[in-house]
Amino acid sequence: MKITGLRSFMARDGNRPRVLVALDTNEGITGWGECYNHGPDRALPPLLDYLYLQIEGEDPRRIERIVLKLLQQSRFPPGALGLAAISAIDHALWDISAKAVGLPVYMLLGGHVRDRVRVYLGLYSAPDAAQLRDHCASANAEYGFSAFKLSPYRADIHADPWGKVIKTTVEWAGALNDLCPDVEFAFDAHARLFEPWQAVELGNALAPFNPLFYEEPMRPENIEAWGRLKADLKVPLATGESLYSRFEFLRLLQCAGADIIQPDICVVGGMLEMRKIAALAEAFFVSVAPHNPMGPLATAVNVHFAAACPNFKILEYRLPGTTAYLAKDLAPPEQSAGYVLDPYIPMDGYLDLRPDRPGWGVEIDEDYLKTDHYIHWERKLPRRPDGSTGYT
Repeated sequence: MKITGLRSFMARDGNRPRVLVALDTNEGITGWGECYNHGPDRALPPLLDYLYLQIEGEDPRRIERIVLKLLQQSRFPPGALGLAAISAIDHALWDISAKAVGLPVYMLLGGHVRDRVRVYLGLYSAPDAAQLRDHCASANAEYGFSAFKLSPYRADIHADPWGKVIKTTVEWAGALNDLCPDVEFAFDAHARLFEPWQAVELGNALAPFNPLFYEEPMRPENIEAWGRLKADLKVPLATGESLYSRFEFLRLLQCAGADIIQPDICVVGGMLEMRKIAALAEAFFVSVAPHNPMGPLATAVNVHFAAACPNFKILEYRLPGTTAYLAKDLAPPEQSAGYVLDPYIPMDGYLDLRPDRPGWGVEIDEDYLKTDHYIHWERKLPRRPDGSTGYT
């Protein structure tokens, strides 16, 4: 079998663009993958075309060889866009390999250690407790969600006194705890805090409410600082969405900087690298809760990773076509994640495996992809009272 073509498509999921990749073969088998949405997304198709020249004619089942070749060819670490492109190619290679033998991808990974994959719903905001109670109850009734991820900020961390930030968070989290006793909440501080002492104080303020985890309160660049942070926290510390390789994760694990790691299968180079990262974490008794704010194809890839990963904990999930709390910025039906005809949808808070479906177990709508669905997206930076900007 040989790789004979690469096609890239600009799709949309909610209010964000998504770049999908199809790898074609001389045996008529096509594999699909999804790039991470770092921005600028228009830069990905020409990058993918360039990478294709390095893998044309290769046997797509030799995944380790092909990914290694792409990394070696770049010589320098590929960076965010390079790894996003390599990730999608990796996904497509696994999809082809599994379809060639008529099996789900997880059966090529040693088989499944679980029959279904637990998910939490990403809400990415901090709405009023009573409103949130009603939203969680609705999501539980329809999809069985029992875990949700929120922002911990109820005040402006740049303009308000720090004491007010802590006080409003504690009052709100306490109300949530009372109103939603059977729900688990994770809190994503989104790397917005610069000073480690603030990260410690905010995390420990949440400790009485037993959060599922406390995610990425500060920037990832100084990995050793994470070891000191975790040592001072009384809550499970999660991080890793901004790390790119097993080498960076090894440093994080060696300095005991996380209880839970959150690699992204569309960021780190794909399934192959994701598995190596998870194996490292297992040796440190650290679980894996993959970062997954992406589209329904990325979710399908994550389902297969989670099915075969012994130290998997829980998967981040968004309903296709939505972006945030109460379906804010919901795309029109004709524009919402239409590239996957049969996305994985939760039942009882879990995504069921599809043992009778080869590859990723989903069908791609190529007619939908004939139209360019690009939507411009960029991060909006907060502005501090002195006019400087902060991380978002």
